[in-house]
Amino acid sequence: MKRYAGLVIGVIYLLIAMGAFKSGMTGWGAGYSDLGFWWTVIGCLLTIAGLGALIGTWVHAWSDEGH
Repeated sequence: MKRYAGLVIGVIYLLIAMGAFKSGMTGWGAGYSDLGFWWTVIGCLLTIAGLGALIGTWVHAWSDEGH
């Protein structure tokens, strides 16, 4: 069950990151480069968190199967 919780959390983070990137693109397109920049930074941080959750879950939850 823990392995699926980690995967779900990672996917949720990536979905939120996609929303942040979308807001960043909207900001860039509307001429608000400061909003575009910071939403892109937030999107990058959320992507790192999401990938960390997915990779960490993969490494730690599935490494115990052989024992």
